[in-house]
Amino acid sequence: MKTIAIIAGGDSSEHDVSLKSAAGIDSWLDRTRYIVYTIEVKGLTWTAHLHDGTTAEVNRHDFTFVENGTTVKPDFAYITIHGTPGENGIMQGYFDLLHIPYSTCSVLVAALTFDKFTLNQYLKGYGVKIAESLLLRKGQNISNEEIVERIGLPCFIKPNASGSSFGVTHCKTTDDLQRAITFAQSEGGDVMIESELKGTEIANGVYRKKNGEVYVLPITEVVSQNDYFDFDAKYNGQVTEITPARLSDDTTNRVKALTKAIYTILGGEGIMRVDYIITKKDDIDVICLLEINATPGMTATSFIPQQARADHLEMTDILTEVIESKTGW
Repeated sequence: MKTIAIIAGGDSSEHDVSLKSAAGIDSWLDRTRYIVYTIEVKGLTWTAHLHDGTTAEVNRHDFTFVENGTTVKPDFAYITIHGTPGENGIMQGYFDLLHIPYSTCSVLVAALTFDKFTLNQYLKGYGVKIAESLLLRKGQNISNEEIVERIGLPCFIKPNASGSSFGVTHCKTTDDLQRAITFAQSEGGDVMIESELKGTEIANGVYRKKNGEVYVLPITEVVSQNDYFDFDAKYNGQVTEITPARLSDDTTNRVKALTKAIYTILGGEGIMRVDYIITKKDDIDVICLLEINATPGMTATSFIPQQARADHLEMTDILTEVIESKTGW
């Protein structure tokens, strides 16, 4: 049997959320095929959670640990860190150096999807519609007047490279702007200032099967009880999630085609989630990209498992497809 290491934790504010995703993945992995461990990463402390409830230090030189006197070297890494170092290409580079296959896209694609501004500008070149935005580098200043002139109000100010909703402010007046920039910088350094798009927020999962087919899951409609889809909506249940989304057949087909195209353009691997806002122009649905998640949430209530259930698919089978698409097992 092959040994799978679920890589969780990380160094961002989403450390504990990542551990919940790890628990979901652990519950779904096929025990007739795999021996499974969770490895928790926090800075330079990497800890393997052993089957008897104890822990062991991971040797980062060769990605091994000792259990009952026996050295264990995982055959595959299932990365479910949200934020650094698992969502931005750092962990992917580590496993590339050790020649250990892993569940996600490559170093380049992970880094690209994690950098919201760069990703949007890149895909804009392929005709993907995005909100107007600007990037504020660490240490760079901008006046309220310039923000209003270039982006307008309301707008969102957020960390440019961050896995979730930490550090995000919905700014409605100029009084909010500078405080929101400082708040976003405290989470991630570079800041993205983005115009608000009014419409229906949706999320669409996609993965690659063992035979190479890019498979797009049903779409989830997100109806937040809050001002926007913030952390409490995302993780504390202050949201209604409707799968499949209440979209016309035409819009549904266009969204799924765009998701497949984006995944293909990027050279996607593993499970990814593409988030959009559906706006209206001349009574026609316009699909605008929000962001891409290269290591999406994988708790029982996360979007991907919801979409799998709506498609009458088992998460165990999807994870097996993802692993075997990367390993050929």
